[in-house]
Amino acid sequence: MNSFTSRLNSLFAFTLSVMAALTFGCFLTTVFNDHLRPVELNVAKVSVKNVPDYSADREKSDLGFITFDLFTDLGPIFNWNVKQLFLYLTAEYKTKGHVLNQVVLWDKIVERGDNTILDLRNANTKYYFWDFGNGLKGNDNVTLTLSWNVIPNAGTLPKIQGQGSHKIVFPDQYTAGRF
Repeated sequence: MNSFTSRLNSLFAFTLSVMAALTFGCFLTTVFNDHLRPVELNVAKVSVKNVPDYSADREKSDLGFITFDLFTDLGPIFNWNVKQLFLYLTAEYKTKGHVLNQVVLWDKIVERGDNTILDLRNANTKYYFWDFGNGLKGNDNVTLTLSWNVIPNAGTLPKIQGQGSHKIVFPDQYTAGRF
């Protein structure tokens, strides 16, 4: 005959198995949802300065300044299994020294119940746009894209790139003085 603890262990294991199966079933209901959304990006102001980078080797590096406009409606992404979205605006470009450069310029967390329509006008970047050297001055292949990670209650963590990007051209001359 089984002891009380043996029966309790069997009941606990069965309950855990049923909960795992239900969680997997819930995950399957949203795994094939489309998380793509159109994104409208524009840049209002672009400038570049050559300043010392005191966080590294104190040599002068390019520092880009951008003000941007952003519009997107992320409401259709949210369903019962989406807890929050982690949004981030990246700049991707190439220079003579590096084939691929990616810099995160801005980020935001949108939780369920928050306003899902993002309408930013003349927004400043949240993080500095440093280059490893002098690769921003005159660079004409900088592409801004908005991406997001979907944080679900159960399931995978998809990384989605929004539909739409914006190419910007940095000026050929450094900006003098304050911005």
